[in-house]
Amino acid sequence: MSESNGSRAGTLSRGALLVFIGLIVTELLAGLDQTIFTTALPTIVGQLHGMDLQQWVLLAYLLTSTLVLPIYGKLGDLMGRRDLFLIAIGIFVAGSVLSGFAGDMGWLVVGRAVQGVGGGGLMILSDTIVADIIPARQRGRYMGIIGAVMVLSAIAGPLVGGWFTDGPGWRWGLWINIPLGLLAWAVTVVFMRLPKRATGRLRVDWAGMLLLSVALTCLILVTSWGGTTFPWGSAQIVALMAVTAIAGVLFVLVERRAAEPVMPLALFRDRNFNLATFGGLAAALGMFAVDGYLPTYLQMVSGVTAVQSGLLMLPMLVALMVVSVGAGELVTRTGRYKSLPIAGAVVVAVGLLLLSTLTPATPLWAICVSLGIMGVGLGASMQILVLIVQNEFSVSMVGVATATNNYFRQVGAAIGAAIVGALFTVRLTGLLSGQTSVDISSGVDSLTPQLVRALPEPARDVVIGSYSQALAPLFLYLIPVVAVSVVLLFVLREKPLATTTDTELETLARSADASVAVGVLDAEAAASEETPDSPGEPRPTGDGSGRACNG
Repeated sequence: MSESNGSRAGTLSRGALLVFIGLIVTELLAGLDQTIFTTALPTIVGQLHGMDLQQWVLLAYLLTSTLVLPIYGKLGDLMGRRDLFLIAIGIFVAGSVLSGFAGDMGWLVVGRAVQGVGGGGLMILSDTIVADIIPARQRGRYMGIIGAVMVLSAIAGPLVGGWFTDGPGWRWGLWINIPLGLLAWAVTVVFMRLPKRATGRLRVDWAGMLLLSVALTCLILVTSWGGTTFPWGSAQIVALMAVTAIAGVLFVLVERRAAEPVMPLALFRDRNFNLATFGGLAAALGMFAVDGYLPTYLQMVSGVTAVQSGLLMLPMLVALMVVSVGAGELVTRTGRYKSLPIAGAVVVAVGLLLLSTLTPATPLWAICVSLGIMGVGLGASMQILVLIVQNEFSVSMVGVATATNNYFRQVGAAIGAAIVGALFTVRLTGLLSGQTSVDISSGVDSLTPQLVRALPEPARDVVIGSYSQALAPLFLYLIPVVAVSVVLLFVLREKPLATTTDTELETLARSADASVAVGVLDAEAAASEETPDSPGEPRPTGDGSGRACNG
């Protein structure tokens, strides 16, 4: 069976399947490194002696991986994705080597930033390469698997990090990327065959990339430093806010004139794109807030080890994987998708509500149930939202559209992690500052799980109670954002999903039997006309996604 026919039948050729497996490996690598150090941080800080930089071990990776998303997406559309994918693998492995041999916290943070430059490319290019080889109607099945792997990696990160920390050492969590990265490189070189898209001189929107990077970096610094390192009204925070606003305005002006904008403003004229992007941002905000700080809560409040805290995150992982794959399969079979992200967002809100009620007396099984509910909601929504975005645009735009969608999802993750971390620190310091039974003269960051367990019982109870009061209610603050996404997702227009890729139609159009291509176009146009967007709007043509097919 040819690859094209295989795609339309819902199966992949051997070569495409091997490419897909390679994408899963790289997605796993990139996702794991977002959260692998959440359970290892106390040990890392103790060995490298850099308490003031500990949050940047996580934020450096999140920040750089977010910054490069639209850059990889746009360059992939312009020059093709295969060579760019190989470059991203190389940068990621180099960052892993640099981080693995770090002698101090500053070195580790720099290595993590390099890792993020590669990891962001792996995440976005994996999603867009899937769009290159699989049509939208069948893509739900495979995007469900990619989604499961993505969240598997994010949630399994604390478990893997805890295992390495309690076992051979936290550095092995970085060194393991070297053989896996080389394997992904080999699979890509041998099996991945994608067209190069560059024609003539490559025009890169360097000004847009720079302004976007400045705006996001300053925004993250505001959310992580505001109220903690500097008062909210301080000159530093006000200056960062001003730079964020100025860079944002200049970015819009530059993008309006750029020949090949890194983030085309035309994307934001598409209703489904805007709604799905906000829905993804809200889901990521909740997921990373829980995934980033609940392992610390479990170690400090419940008294479990690093490995055990990772294991206790498994209910969210398993539920998310099962539901993500099931949701993708359901979309592939029925072609309907609108109800899934709406229901998923509602369930995420319920999960956050339950987690906000945690106390030191809450049994572990109840925490696991709450995490499982979160997993169900995330699995039903996150990758379906990516599929909705991809179905809106042609192959010449799918890379930048997917990258922009993922960019804002990562922005939600980074801002959520930064805000929750900052508020948690402020609240915890305030709760403990008046407690004479606990010495925090060296700072809240000096309280490690081992130290808490060694405290006399009265002091230990104070610390445990303070940790619970400082963190659990913060999950309640995230619910309004998720609730807004529920309302907005009701306005989504459910458009028919494409049953062929643009590349397949181009191939058919160039073939001797041009009538085959015409037949495909006619059939899909007829299917599209069954569900027009709204009166007065043009009906979708070509591939059923509201975009005109090439050929």
